[in-house]
Amino acid sequence: MMSEGIGIQEIVNNGYCIGCGVCAAVKHSPYSIQMDQEGKYQANLDSDKTDNESIARVCPFANEALNEDEIGKKLFGEHRGIHHDAYLGYHLKNFAGGVSEDTYREKGSSGGFGSWFAVTLLEEHLVDYVIHVRPINHSSSILFAYTISTTKEEVREGAKSKYYPIELSNVLDVVRNTPGRYLLIGIPCFIKAVRLLAEQEPIFKERIVFTMGLVCGHLKTDRFAKTIGWELGIHPDAIESIDFRVKIPETKANSYGVAVKGNGVEKEITSPMKDILVHNWGHGLFRYNACDYCDDVLAETSDITIGDAWLPEYVKDGRGTNIIVVRNPVILSLLEKHCNKLAIEEISAEKIYTSQAGGFRHRREGLSYRLYLKDLKKEWRPNKRVKPSNQMSTRRKRIYEHRIPLASKANEAYQDALSANDFSIFKNNIEPELHRYNKLYHRPLLVRVVIRLLRYLRNMVDVRK
Repeated sequence: MMSEGIGIQEIVNNGYCIGCGVCAAVKHSPYSIQMDQEGKYQANLDSDKTDNESIARVCPFANEALNEDEIGKKLFGEHRGIHHDAYLGYHLKNFAGGVSEDTYREKGSSGGFGSWFAVTLLEEHLVDYVIHVRPINHSSSILFAYTISTTKEEVREGAKSKYYPIELSNVLDVVRNTPGRYLLIGIPCFIKAVRLLAEQEPIFKERIVFTMGLVCGHLKTDRFAKTIGWELGIHPDAIESIDFRVKIPETKANSYGVAVKGNGVEKEITSPMKDILVHNWGHGLFRYNACDYCDDVLAETSDITIGDAWLPEYVKDGRGTNIIVVRNPVILSLLEKHCNKLAIEEISAEKIYTSQAGGFRHRREGLSYRLYLKDLKKEWRPNKRVKPSNQMSTRRKRIYEHRIPLASKANEAYQDALSANDFSIFKNNIEPELHRYNKLYHRPLLVRVVIRLLRYLRNMVDVRK
């Protein structure tokens, strides 16, 4: 059930808070951001203050806020040569490739473009500061947080993907009080929220001069990192660091590893990610519920978006390859100026879509069904660009239905294991759930036989030609 006006507290109560921290950054906000017992950041209303519906206008999940198409049109709609796509949003040109200079590619999650781009903006004096996520020192229970960097070395410390909860309220306070030009790096809903804040407080529009969006499947709670560490022998209370994207020599880009370090453990422990119980991104374990109600995969309100090129022609390169969606003409000129430092080629919007097809299915078709189910129960949910629908195969419906409760079941299993101090309890409880879900992808035997027969006949025809 939709509603035209709803405050931040109702968004939190209904499970749609992504914990970005932008509502807490509004001047005189009654909100602060705190991490809850499930390891995710949430907006918290100070007990002696009252909610204010106007604050919801900066929330990426509030009906009061502009949507991604509306924001994108204001930002990029007048650029010469701009195109609009239902999946990419506004875009000038799209590329795939990596960085050919220095060790950016080797030390990045993918093609090394993100760190190179941030450093280049600093070196070209286009920005003074970079707002990005970096590891936190071992004295903190938090492994990663948003920080502000001013040097190449600091920026490169923030290389690689971090599948971990983060929030923006503290760094946005610094931006408000510290003059200068900033690059903000973030996931789609975070970039959108800052764009909405900039509409209310022009100082953010003046100071955050560039934004780089990261392709996003969903945001993880801190239990994702802790569970990986626990499986590798490091108790959740003892984990000190984690590298989610360790490149494995002479393998494909999607065959990466993970490395963890814990208190009392002398050496870093590494493992292929595929051997980790919670490795499958499609399962969505330890995801924020809000992520199931987001329809932006490619950070459509950012000046440039980067992600992994999950395409057959690129994934075989174990060094990693980025997809790059450019919306800002200043950035396009910058890439052309430094083309000798990059190994990139222009690709079509269709290729960009294909590289993230699974994410789009979940965020568009899957979202339309989740909205339908919410409306059927007459429950409040945010307005989305996707319309509610149940016009899809029974098989797809069953997949989406079974995907919804997996996150809560993972949290229950984790809590039981933590109470007993026994990781095997989590494993034994969640494995049957994953097995039942995975079976939904298995086609009936007759269908599989027919597909194999058709494939065999096609191969025979090809041989005879």
